[in-house]
Amino acid sequence: MINHPQRPDGRRCDELRPVTFTLDYVEYAEGSVLIEAGHTRVLCNVSIEEQTPTWMTGRGTGWLTAEYAMLPRSTHTRSRRETDGLRGRTQEIRRLIGRSLRAGVDLDLLGERVLIVDCDVLQADGGTRTAAITGGYVAVALALRRLAERGMVPPETLKPPVAAISVGLVNGEVRADLCYAEDRDADVDLNVVMTEDGRLIEVQGTAEGAPFSRETLNRMLDAAAQSIAGLIQQQHEVLT
Repeated sequence: MINHPQRPDGRRCDELRPVTFTLDYVEYAEGSVLIEAGHTRVLCNVSIEEQTPTWMTGRGTGWLTAEYAMLPRSTHTRSRRETDGLRGRTQEIRRLIGRSLRAGVDLDLLGERVLIVDCDVLQADGGTRTAAITGGYVAVALALRRLAERGMVPPETLKPPVAAISVGLVNGEVRADLCYAEDRDADVDLNVVMTEDGRLIEVQGTAEGAPFSRETLNRMLDAAAQSIAGLIQQQHEVLT
């Protein structure tokens, strides 16, 4: 019998951290969700602007864009606010969230308006970008439902869910939903975004040390698919 190293929080390799969605966390946003995944907490707020960027004017279609920030004490030590320009990591995460959530919206049915999704990390313990996507979809769903109730968009403007998860290779094990301690020590780090029907939106993977095999990648993608299916089930539950 092989004794595998235990995860820091005692989970099985394929087990997600406890996930909760608090709907309408902020009163004024058109859609607001606080998502908690273990000790990671991300606040996702959706604002609606009744006009599109200049380059889209007259096309009859809408847009979705995302912003992402980590609060100064979301980590163990204080980080500076990005007041002098965004770091490359922040820009990359913003684009990832935007690309991912656009897959959950029919932009042609949205009309000439913009959904702005603000994702602010209140506390970080790994998986902040994937939590932002998973929680962001729920916030977008709330905002679009309210538009639909007012007759401003058809209900089918909201497409089936998208969700995301991190997967890593740690001590030779494929582990889903990495906390910070595992993410820091992972030999391979993978972020996966998928639709409800299992199609891939984005895969971000890096070997932190030695290269990894196609077989390992397949195992990690299988673990991601299983985890994302569970997250999407939870999205459905909180939205119904």
